[in-house]
Amino acid sequence: MGQPVVHFEITGTDSEKLHSYYSELFGWEIDANNPMGYGTIQREGNVNSDGVGIGGGIARGPEGYGGHVTFYVQVPDVEESLAKAESLGGTRMMGPERVMDRLTIGLFTDPEGHVIGVMSS
Repeated sequence: MGQPVVHFEITGTDSEKLHSYYSELFGWEIDANNPMGYGTIQREGNVNSDGVGIGGGIARGPEGYGGHVTFYVQVPDVEESLAKAESLGGTRMMGPERVMDRLTIGLFTDPEGHVIGVMSS
């Protein structure tokens, strides 16, 4: 069985503007009440009639970074997954990095430059 897509992320230069835009566009309730200002969109309340959907987040990227849209795949080991991505022709962007108490993430680009995230908890 494959590893599941568990989170999406939209990163840009003006997170407040993006929060407002996507909230208005899709009716998402975005909670950015945290020290990082990371706008969290919960899965609950954002699923179709069959219960299909994932949660995500909207954030401001580092200074000088234009942003990306990506998804995160839950993996057993972030370092192992990043190393495998590199061995298959991808490029590590960051990580592994512990971002919350029990959450470790990493980002890589695939051979065509698409940004993909991996996470473990």
